[in-house]
Amino acid sequence: EDVKEISLAEGKMVKVGVSLTKEDEEGLVSMLKNNISAFAWSASDMPGIDPDFLCHHLMVDPKAKVVIQKRRKFGEEKRRAIVEETKKLMVAGHIREIQHLTWLANMVMVRKNNGNWRMCTNLTDLNKACPKDSYPLPNIDFLVDNASGYELLSFMDAYSGYNQIRMHPADEDKMAFIADQATYYYKVMPFGLKNAGAPYQRLMDMILAN
Repeated sequence: EDVKEISLAEGKMVKVGVSLTKEDEEGLVSMLKNNISAFAWSASDMPGIDPDFLCHHLMVDPKAKVVIQKRRKFGEEKRRAIVEETKKLMVAGHIREIQHLTWLANMVMVRKNNGNWRMCTNLTDLNKACPKDSYPLPNIDFLVDNASGYELLSFMDAYSGYNQIRMHPADEDKMAFIADQATYYYKVMPFGLKNAGAPYQRLMDMILAN
């Protein structure tokens, strides 16, 4: 379906289907404006999930050997991208500098389709030390069947969904990574972490239970 952009506030745009009636569109836009604090356009708009409600606790095999990866060298372009992304994560409160750490991982820079760089963390060693969380994920066919028969469908995409879940304080030092001239650790659940999908699905099930 074709969509059009509508402004809810300065710098905050949303897209709605052009097939909506004028009455439905006005009702939808009114609802979005009344609940604008529930949506995020940047990391600063995202307060995150209360850790007392849910946070991610690593189940690391006590027999696993702690791995401190050797620092990887990057070219100037990738290094600048790492510095820029690290600054964004610091401002958002997602990472913090650390001196005394256990596990340590390198960064991996992946080129996006738009030519920019995506900064990922090589958590391979830590992931190997964690058993799989087999929490059931939703069945796509079941979701599609349940959506049939309705006149309107709303698609919600969480802003940096995994980053909204805090790491358990006891596990933060295991989330350390090397970036430029310092080491940092994730205070939130990063992408690339094994089992990240399980606590996120638990969160969705808890929020949407009723």
